[in-house]
Amino acid sequence: MIGLGGVLIAAVTSQFNDQVTAMALMDVRGALGISYDSGTWIGSLYVWAEIVGMVISPWLAVTFTLRRWTLFSIALCGVSGVLIPFCPNIEAIYALRLLQGLAGGLIIPLLMTTALRVLTPGIRLYGLAVYALTATFTPALAATVTALWTDIVDWRILFFQAVPLCSLAGVLVWYCLHQDQPKYERFRMLDWRGLLLLVIGSGALSTMLFQGDRLDWFNSRLICVLALVSALAIPLLLANEWFHPLPFLKLQMLGRRNFAYAALGLFLFSIISQSGSAVPLRYLQEVQGYRPLQSNLITLEIAALQLVMLPAMALLLDYRQVDSRVVSLVGLGLVLASCFGSSFLTVYWNRDQFYLWQLLQAIGQPMVIMPLLMMSTNTVTGPAEGPFASALINTSRAMAEAASAWFFELIDRRRNALHFNRLADEVGQDRWRVIQGNGVLPQYPAPLTPGGRPRVPGSLEAFGHALQQQVTILSASDTFLILGALSVFLMLLVMTLPVRTMPPRIHFATH
Repeated sequence: MIGLGGVLIAAVTSQFNDQVTAMALMDVRGALGISYDSGTWIGSLYVWAEIVGMVISPWLAVTFTLRRWTLFSIALCGVSGVLIPFCPNIEAIYALRLLQGLAGGLIIPLLMTTALRVLTPGIRLYGLAVYALTATFTPALAATVTALWTDIVDWRILFFQAVPLCSLAGVLVWYCLHQDQPKYERFRMLDWRGLLLLVIGSGALSTMLFQGDRLDWFNSRLICVLALVSALAIPLLLANEWFHPLPFLKLQMLGRRNFAYAALGLFLFSIISQSGSAVPLRYLQEVQGYRPLQSNLITLEIAALQLVMLPAMALLLDYRQVDSRVVSLVGLGLVLASCFGSSFLTVYWNRDQFYLWQLLQAIGQPMVIMPLLMMSTNTVTGPAEGPFASALINTSRAMAEAASAWFFELIDRRRNALHFNRLADEVGQDRWRVIQGNGVLPQYPAPLTPGGRPRVPGSLEAFGHALQQQVTILSASDTFLILGALSVFLMLLVMTLPVRTMPPRIHFATH
């Protein structure tokens, strides 16, 4: 159990490397002198390497032993982060972000693998609650950590924080995790074709999703090439994994209804959960001008309640009479209510108006993730399948991070353009009616400044700011409604795909 705690600390640290850096990216770019376009690759490269790490980590953990591979991953996580503030150029930053992403991808699946290995069926649900912390608690806590380091201490701590956390995690794993015998003979059956296709396909797909909006999608030659590469490499990867005798991904497990639901459900849940963190924070920062220190309390509410709700859900699901599918439906109903209520935001909203809806998120999210994890792990028939289950579940989660970047950019681009055109058109028509009613025609050409530029009245600048505010508000409202629609779709999925399963202590006692 103490060794599992060490892996949990390492997993939380790796997620901070990702999410805290993403939230503080503007401060990091300013401190290191990185332009906006160059800064977009900091997140893109991280996600690419994270996907690769999540696929291969369980396979390598079995080969090198869980203890040794976990210690290596923890060391890589700490070293790659602490060096970034001292990088002499952008290329070195990119290389270290790749290593950071790889380390994060290696560590997260090890948490589930360790939980499935060291916990008996009687207490497995509480181990799943530990894993669920990385899906609900850590993302919500990231805003508070960002505020602490950027607004109070120093931006470099964003990267230095990994040193004490990884050191503690390494000590716990070293002394408390059992040492197995390595299985180096597995390298004779190394899935090298799958590894090559994985690196190429995931890199092309994640880069296309992250960079597509900035590069104007298929008007960019790079995006066209990436789309072609991913369209070829990913199907070949799936075919290779299906037929390989010792694959990284055992796709046959998706034939089990509960496991298929878990993989798809975690993908959708990772996107829907942004309604409780990324969307409210973005509104407060762009419309109200909040800094992380001012806006973090609304996500801290979610994080704090997870420490109570996740163990409570483990206790609830341990009763034979409780149907995990019903618990999921109730949780999704609360998330849907939160999205619907948050969609009524106006320019007068501040963080106080979000507290009630964040409370619904804080209760609903663990009610979704805990049944999902129980359904998936109950389909694992033996210790040999644990690493394969961890690889599939966490790969779905990693792909959701890339997909969510594309999804929210798509919403912003389409809805922003629609709302801006409509508002500008309405304002223009109203102004023309006023001009015609007063018999005053607009002055043309516009008066010039002494420097030869058109003179822009101060009121026009204020009008432009107000117009952009309204566009952002309407787009945020649409985003909440779309995420609510995804919640409804996931509710339909819960009602049709999975079958009922008993608590692990009962389920495995009858098998």
